[in-house]
Amino acid sequence: MSTRDATPTLDGDGPSTREAGGPDGPAGAGAAGDGGAAAYRVRRTLPLRVEIVRQFRRRRTLVAFGILLALPWVLVAAFQIGGDEGGPDNGPSLVDVATSGALNFALFALFVSTGFLLVVAVALFCGDTVASEAGWSSLRYLLAAPVPRARLLRQKLAVALGYATVAVLTLPLMSLVAGTVAFGWSPVELPTGGTVSTSTALGRMAVIMGYALIGQLVVAALAFLLSVTTDSPLGAVGGAVGLVIVSNILDAVTALGDWREFLPSHWMYAWMDALQPQIQWTGMAKGTAVSLAYSAVLFALAFRRFRGRDVVS
Repeated sequence: MSTRDATPTLDGDGPSTREAGGPDGPAGAGAAGDGGAAAYRVRRTLPLRVEIVRQFRRRRTLVAFGILLALPWVLVAAFQIGGDEGGPDNGPSLVDVATSGALNFALFALFVSTGFLLVVAVALFCGDTVASEAGWSSLRYLLAAPVPRARLLRQKLAVALGYATVAVLTLPLMSLVAGTVAFGWSPVELPTGGTVSTSTALGRMAVIMGYALIGQLVVAALAFLLSVTTDSPLGAVGGAVGLVIVSNILDAVTALGDWREFLPSHWMYAWMDALQPQIQWTGMAKGTAVSLAYSAVLFALAFRRFRGRDVVS
């Protein structure tokens, strides 16, 4: 018999007050009267702090954050070894101004990491969370605890998104530290020419980091959907990363014209519009709308898929 058949009342938000032994039900009265076990409470199952600690102790969490923390220092070493090369003939870019100060260096680190490294990190945290439990054959025991399916997904998704958010923010923040040590602190030099004061640059940096989080939300939703669909963590993570790569390939096909704007990866670098003398909001607004729309649909499909799934592992 599958877990779904064994615990049919746990697919929603748990039993009714009377069934769960609420304060007005028989079980609640019995617990209060004869000193029996405390009544069942849905909100007490799988606390966030427990899931946070469980995920933090995972080796992949430590490895992922280790890479994100080490990358800025690797880039600093690369610039120190390589020296200052002249810019390309087609005009200045972020790499040409990367060593002009900590903020420029952080922007460069974010630029080289957005398309792949951050995608892998977000997919790892969100794609591994449920599939790994199924792979270890522990998912059915969590549901038999009993933890309602909807609550289990909510708790795991909240923790996964929390770690993914910290991962996306870790890289630029550590890059600021590494850039300050290596290149000092100075106003931001725009690739298009001119400079932006430090106070203005910090505000724009906040906008850029916020948009980077929104841009990675569709990756998180896709990985989470695959995580509740398969019992293989590698399949969920690799599938999400692979589909983003396919989206990037299709985005390079200019023959698609305006259809490319519906691809989830098309607006991934729209935050570059914040590095203009005057911020251009159009691209980031479109990218936000596309990312939120895709993620809402994918998250809804993930919850629907898991509620109707026979959990046998």
